[in-house]
Parts: sequence; C-alpha cells; structure tokens
Amino acid sequence: MFLDTSGLLCYFDEGDDRHEDASVLMGSADLLITHNYVLAEFIPLCHTRRLNRKRSLAFASRLMDNPGVEIIWVDRSLHQTALAFLRARPDKTYSLCDAVSFILMRRRGIIEALSTDVHFAQEGFVRLLNP
Repeated sequence: MFLDTSGLLCYFDEGDDRHEDASVLMGSADLLITHNYVLAEFIPLCHTRRLNRKRSLAFASRLMDNPGVEIIWVDRSLHQTALAFLRARPDKTYSLCDAVSFILMRRRGIIEALSTDVHFAQEGFVRLLNP
C-alpha cells in the first residue's frame, strides 16, 4: 500500500473522522511504501491544520526509522520523469508529489493508496479513504 500525504494525516490526526479506518488499513498492510516528497508535504500540512508541530516532526522521524515502511528518496532522474509526466497531462492539477507517487506506484505494481486524494482515482489507482 502506498502512503500518501492525506492518508498519513488521517492516520496521525486522532481527531480526523477517517483516523480509525487509516489505522486499520496501516495495521493490516503487507507493504507500506512512500517517498520523501510525501514527508516534505506532511509537515506543512500538519502546520496548516494547527496540529502539534513537535508531534508531527516526531511522527515523520519515526516513519523514516520504521523498518516496516520503505521510503524512496527522489533523485534527479525521478524528479525529471515526474515533471515530464505533469507536462503530458496539462488538463490535470496534479502536484509534483502526486506525479512521483503515480510513477513509483506503477513501477512497483502498487494499486492501493492510503489517500483521500481524488487524483489517485483519476490515474486508475484505488483510493482507500473517502475525501
């Protein structure tokens, strides 16, 4: 299962209506994978939601240190591939982070995303959380 920024927020924020669903999904997944751009989005998203900064930073650190979570570090080649992906879809409002996610998911054969983002469904993936 791919871990998207919005899904991680649902898991992290105990006050979120989807927290329990996100917790069950995370606990039952055989594979958890994400990338560093997701983590880069997670911290400011928590800040804009007025969630505890110290806790969100600690959560991101624990995620990085968790041997059960594979974090892919975006290099120049993947970044450029994601930019080309976005240029090929001028009608979409995908973020660069989204593009990296879609590319990695396709490369790894992952179809499910812990996400509330409709963009995953638009690209043919299974979005596991309701918006």
